[in-house]
Amino acid sequence: MQQPKPTSTKTRIAAIGDIHVQEGDAGKWVDFFKEVSENADVLLLCGDLTDTGKESEAEVLAEELRACTIPVLAVLGNHDYEHDQVKKIRKVLAQTNLQLLDGNFTVVGDVGFAGVKGYGGGFDNHMLGMFGEKLNKDFVQEAVTEALKLDAALAQIDSDDSAIKKIAILHYAPIKATVVGEPEAIMPFLGCSRLEEPLNRRGVIAAFHGHAHVGTLEGETSTGVKVYNVSRPVLLKAEHPTPYYLLEV
Repeated sequence: MQQPKPTSTKTRIAAIGDIHVQEGDAGKWVDFFKEVSENADVLLLCGDLTDTGKESEAEVLAEELRACTIPVLAVLGNHDYEHDQVKKIRKVLAQTNLQLLDGNFTVVGDVGFAGVKGYGGGFDNHMLGMFGEKLNKDFVQEAVTEALKLDAALAQIDSDDSAIKKIAILHYAPIKATVVGEPEAIMPFLGCSRLEEPLNRRGVIAAFHGHAHVGTLEGETSTGVKVYNVSRPVLLKAEHPTPYYLLEV
């Protein structure tokens, strides 16, 4: 889906994850969405849009989004699945200017955005293998499936227009570097290196994710693709100059 091209010569991408909108947050995000609309051409929300995955929380977010005048692209996070109301959440957000990505892509200006939630599984030599009990295999398969969905979406961008710059939107981390700071014991649940391979192979410029609240703001893949952990707590900890990460491409 082609969005109107931005007026600036470069596309200004604002990104944040883990906003965890609650039922009592009416009015809390209006100023944020107004500010980001003035300073960016597109806003990325990297999962955990709601605090506990309730339809009522999504309704609050939908109302707050009225203050946002730029395209909003998002993926869901683990919190959005908590109350098994994902279909209702999708329906509510479909009535706004927010587009949920889940193995598909959209284009803003000359930038293509592909998005998936991602999943856990661990990183590098400590990545969990497809072995043992069915529950273990199912856990690994979920990460494999998410990586394949990301790869397919990025491939579609190439087939649509090979000149388009590619950005990936995730909730779970594709590399270990941006979850450093979290306890080692929970790192397998924060992301998976299986998500890194599509970024390297498809010539992605940058990837954004959230989920790891005590992680590290910036890192890169083995081939130099920039990865940004834009979880709201990470941005606050890093004393970032804006309440979102801003990247021009």
